[in-house]
Amino acid sequence: MTGSPALTASPGAPVGAGQPGWPAHPVPPYPVVEPDRITRLVTWLQARLPRWAAPLAALGCIAGAVGYTIWADPTNSAPDAPPTCFLKLTTGLDCPGCGGTRAAWYLLHGDLPAAARHHLLFVFAVPFLLYLYVAWAGRLVFGWRLPQLEITPKAIGIFLAVWGVFSVLRNLPWAPFDTFYV
Repeated sequence: MTGSPALTASPGAPVGAGQPGWPAHPVPPYPVVEPDRITRLVTWLQARLPRWAAPLAALGCIAGAVGYTIWADPTNSAPDAPPTCFLKLTTGLDCPGCGGTRAAWYLLHGDLPAAARHHLLFVFAVPFLLYLYVAWAGRLVFGWRLPQLEITPKAIGIFLAVWGVFSVLRNLPWAPFDTFYV
């Protein structure tokens, strides 16, 4: 049986070429997108910067946050001063991160009970975050092989759910929840 010339494939054609419904040329899985200027800059920097540059940049950001927290002294404000948090300013409710800067200030000054009083979950998370940074930076800069924390999506979901419940409970105006109010 002979087919029409449009339906028969040549020997070098891709599989399916010449059959009804199939394209006569290979189709790429997705179109190749030209990267924008920011992507090209980041790729260029990543190829040229030393391995220790990213941990040093992250350490600089951490140092800036610590320096600002010590300089600003968030624990010393006038009783009639307006809150700096937009949510607390507009609703009067503590936001999920409310008290985190004060907790960091107390941690930096070695007062763990006061830090936990202002934001218990922040105090809980700080050692894990510090370990993750040290393990990452040590691996990149010095080649250390510290045990990696297994942070699964389930663990992150549980932490966020606990944080959400904590955020609701700290805004309840009756005992024992009023002890969480900052």
